[in-house]
Amino acid sequence: MKVFITLLFRSLETGSVYALAALGVVLIYRTSRAFNFAQGAIGTLNAFVAATLLMSWGWSIWVTVPIAMVTAILTGFVIDAFFIRPAARVGHEGKQIITLGLIIVILGITPILFGVEPIPMPRFIEFSTLTQVEFMGASIGYNALFTIAISIALMASAFWFLKFTSWGLAIRATASNEMASKLMGVPTKNVTMMSWATAAAFGTLAAIIVAPQSAVDINMMNDVQMSAFFACVLGGFQSFYGPVIGAYLIALSRNLTNFYITSTWSTVIVYVVILIFLFFKPVGLVGKKTIKKV
Repeated sequence: MKVFITLLFRSLETGSVYALAALGVVLIYRTSRAFNFAQGAIGTLNAFVAATLLMSWGWSIWVTVPIAMVTAILTGFVIDAFFIRPAARVGHEGKQIITLGLIIVILGITPILFGVEPIPMPRFIEFSTLTQVEFMGASIGYNALFTIAISIALMASAFWFLKFTSWGLAIRATASNEMASKLMGVPTKNVTMMSWATAAAFGTLAAIIVAPQSAVDINMMNDVQMSAFFACVLGGFQSFYGPVIGAYLIALSRNLTNFYITSTWSTVIVYVVILIFLFFKPVGLVGKKTIKKV
């Protein structure tokens, strides 16, 4: 039981990272009709902002992280205004190619601005015997509990916003039918800009949570990006909460497979199981078939 509880909390921590990235991906997909392949790159760029302010300037992590979130929001505004909005008339495939190009641009600019050396990033709460809590025999770090709590709180706030506010209704309307929303007076351009800004902020927070495990470098979000896309496919692109569920399931499955079966093939096994599941339910866990009248 002690081992299982440890794996469960570790999965919640990892799943929170995947869920933040996946929610950003599906938010952009629903409003801009494009897979954002640059989600990880955007998070990496702004994680470098936080790490540079922290390590080179000596600022506190509690100051640098909010600054990085602000720069992430500005990054989302810039991408939507200068890359996505001018491409409004191109097809979905064209927008996806643009996001692939953004990966090259962002990961090319990042070393120029911040150097090529990885930058260490501390945890929000540094690990020690005094920063752990015992739960059913398992030792859980305060940092893990904090990252789980702040991630779930942010995602819960996002779902509440989508459900109970006028802007949330505008986002859901745009996600359902952009043309009809325009005709009804919904400011769809502002909706997509806000979606890009929110997705960039979620991706940046995911990168900052991941960074202490190794360092801030241009490859740090590769696994997160891949897992986020698998989470979206598993949960279903037709809902905002489906990818979040898929993210936590992937994290839990990988950790359990890694410990109880094999550490070498755990990721492969989980992804193969997902592919088999999708063979029987292609729309994902909570997805629905889209029926169009002709």
